[in-house]
Amino acid sequence: MDRPQSWEARAEEYSLYGFTDLPSVHRRGTVVLTHGEGPYVVDVNGRRYLDANSGLWNMVAGFDHKGLAEAAKAQYDRFPGYHAFFGRMSDQTVMLSEKLVEISPFARGKVFYTNSGSEANDTMVKMLWFLHASEGDPARRKILTRWNAYHGVTAVSASMTGKPYNEVFGLPLPGFIHLTCPHYWRHGEAGESEEQFTARLARELEETIRREGADTIAGFFAEPVMGAGGVIPPSRGYFQAVLPILRRHGIPMISDEVICGFGRTGQTWGCETYDFMPDAIISSKNLTAGLFPMGAVILGPDLADRLQAAIEEIEEFPHGFTASGHPVGCAIALKAIDVVMNEGLADNVRRLAPRMEAGLRAIMERSDHIGELRGIGFMWALEAVKDKPTKTPFDGSLSVSERIANTCTDLGLICRPLGQSIVLCPPFILTEAQMEEMLEKLELALNRVFAEVA
Repeated sequence: MDRPQSWEARAEEYSLYGFTDLPSVHRRGTVVLTHGEGPYVVDVNGRRYLDANSGLWNMVAGFDHKGLAEAAKAQYDRFPGYHAFFGRMSDQTVMLSEKLVEISPFARGKVFYTNSGSEANDTMVKMLWFLHASEGDPARRKILTRWNAYHGVTAVSASMTGKPYNEVFGLPLPGFIHLTCPHYWRHGEAGESEEQFTARLARELEETIRREGADTIAGFFAEPVMGAGGVIPPSRGYFQAVLPILRRHGIPMISDEVICGFGRTGQTWGCETYDFMPDAIISSKNLTAGLFPMGAVILGPDLADRLQAAIEEIEEFPHGFTASGHPVGCAIALKAIDVVMNEGLADNVRRLAPRMEAGLRAIMERSDHIGELRGIGFMWALEAVKDKPTKTPFDGSLSVSERIANTCTDLGLICRPLGQSIVLCPPFILTEAQMEEMLEKLELALNRVFAEVA
């Protein structure tokens, strides 16, 4: 069999791409990478790119952190693999559970491990269904999320995800209800203040609960900042408005911190940034600084006690994954938490976030085609528009954000197109000089593309 010769051709011949604009790949080829250097990645041709997407939000300590690699190697030498079934688990798993509860906003709790954020959200839904049924409420199965939210790609977590592309799979499944996206700039009505917009969304939640019946709703899931929705912070006072409604109706509030957790918003947890107390936290991505596939469900006291009672009744929790609580992943996670919290990475986010915001705001103000800047900490998005005053988007056939991202790649900068937005979520190790490089290359790409399409 004759095989393609180039790396790009080999990739396209033998690989399927997830969430990839195929016309771009067919036209430009795949970027095949060999290694990383700090916040940069290097391709097979030796070209370096500043990765302002942190891999996929998760490589917060960069691509060659020696301490993380050494932690992985040491654990592979000591105890390279195990599970968390049948009353057995590694010492690293025990230590990580202790650490996660310690640094969580909860006074106490319990942790369950998965291999991804998708699986963690899926697991949380099963936990809610299980405990409600055990408490005599088997009808409590409906799940509330928001349009444009992203919670994963399993059948359940994709049903939670409020994205139209899941229609190709025949999703969402029945019983998954999507509420209005809390994006005031895009969804606020004429003459409506941000506070009035938040109040309208709270009324919508109350009306949805009344219509569906509180006794049919298992839980409400929300990202503190919508990540893959395009970096959408909540409207002012959003969580303070919805949480009392959920509490009044006995509906658990789950904070999906897969992207926000471990420092991305400037605090350890996004729920701390936006000052609300959830009943459980979903974690992944930054949990291992991207070096190992791992997710975690962190249950607060109430859900931990209720789930434990349900488990005791049938004498087991019939759920888990072969690699749940993998000792190498847990060892990496323990080191990653230490690196972020104690080696200055979280401090660097708080120090440089104002510079990032100011630089992006200046770019927006100099452009006729950036309608909104939104974000917090080290996660920001610029929304491209054809007309700024009316917020009119570019025609979808122009693929404006994809063009911008491709032009950035040509300039040695990796960023992410989402809808008509460009998202930047750089590694936490970014220096001031690298921040300036990111901003300069981004603005150059924006100017080139807008000159072509405007």
